[in-house]
Amino acid sequence: MKLGIVIPCYNEEEVFAETTRLLGELFKSMIDSGIIDKESFICYVDDGSKDKTWALIQKATEEFNYFKGIKLSRNFGHQNALIAGLMQLKDDADALISMDADLQDDITLIKSFVEKFKEGYEVVYGVRENRRTDTKFKRGTAELFYKLQSYMGIDTISNHADYRLMSSKALNTLADFKEINLFIRGIIPLLGYRSCSIYYIRVERFAGETKYSLKKMLFFALDGIVSFSVKPLRLITLTGFSIFFLSLLVILWVTFEKVFLGNTVDGWASTIISIYFIGGIQLMSIGIIGEYIGRIFEQSKGRPRYIIDKEI
Repeated sequence: MKLGIVIPCYNEEEVFAETTRLLGELFKSMIDSGIIDKESFICYVDDGSKDKTWALIQKATEEFNYFKGIKLSRNFGHQNALIAGLMQLKDDADALISMDADLQDDITLIKSFVEKFKEGYEVVYGVRENRRTDTKFKRGTAELFYKLQSYMGIDTISNHADYRLMSSKALNTLADFKEINLFIRGIIPLLGYRSCSIYYIRVERFAGETKYSLKKMLFFALDGIVSFSVKPLRLITLTGFSIFFLSLLVILWVTFEKVFLGNTVDGWASTIISIYFIGGIQLMSIGIIGEYIGRIFEQSKGRPRYIIDKEI
């Protein structure tokens, strides 16, 4: 079996040497024991790093024949860097494993991934057994994110990020999805191929700092929902109808008060409150619709998800 590992990198010089050493030792042992073919490879995808990451990738490819490198022309974002590696290398191996460079994912699972692939699984997910290493805030927001996705009808694997194996068959099917904002975690379960999950304990980052700030995570979550579900648009419609029927009830109540009871309503507070309430809903609704229109605009331009500068 010819195996490839794709690792997106952005300013990972602090962890690069250790990642290369550990993966290199694991790869050598798997090749020597005949688990994978000697033409198997590890490919780093440099997502426009500003530090020495690309220089280190070049050095690794010179020292070891099973390392490759892809350099993007600028920073396109983690998911686009991942797609770049998968799409460029999908025909060069029987299966590709995607993972991050920070060593938080258990690399010993790679052997288990290969075993499951040989059993006939086209997709193998690496799933976190728990989130004990996360802060309470991150655990809470992650649980909320998965629940929200489920409510929106998005089929994802809970506590799974980008640590997975995909066969060349699954990768070639993934290549048929042409969305600019491709939400990989939601797309892959849609492929429908035979899949399984392997659970592991995720550890602290070996070195450096995470590249996913709270702002990036929020936009990532928004992309996932808007790219996959029209439920927010339907909620706007439902909210509109609800307010319409509520306003009819208020009209009937005011009419009853005026005609049958002779009460006059000053109405200042209720008028101001209703104006702000309806105005807020309108602005929120316009914003949600704008998100969808913005993605239609991006898709219509047909710009590439990534641009490759160098490949070694």
